[in-house]
Amino acid sequence: MRFVGMAMAALAMAITLSGCGSDSPSSPSGNDGTIAATLTISASGISPKSATVPVGSRVTIVNNDSRSHNMNSDPHPDHTDCPALNVGVLSPGQSRTSQNLTTARSCGMHDHEDADNAAWKATIIVQ
Repeated sequence: MRFVGMAMAALAMAITLSGCGSDSPSSPSGNDGTIAATLTISASGISPKSATVPVGSRVTIVNNDSRSHNMNSDPHPDHTDCPALNVGVLSPGQSRTSQNLTTARSCGMHDHEDADNAAWKATIIVQ
């Protein structure tokens, strides 16, 4: 009976892990999805402005501002450079984690609703 329970737990873990997304159709396998950086939005802007993370990791964005922010990758308005960073609307107090960043590159992100405001822009360097 214990073996059946362990097998069911392993199957559930495999199904959960198979649902992890990527930002490239040709992305390498084996990415662990570790959260490597946290960006925090406050009334004065997003911090840090730049974070370096390993390939395969994720980024969490936390909204500690009193208003919503619609955080997406560059360029505005297409959000196509690093789709894994397109976390969308974050209400005050909400946080979201990106998909796996599977390609080594520099990814800009911004608040879609205020795309020209440098306070809401950040760069994620994936290496």
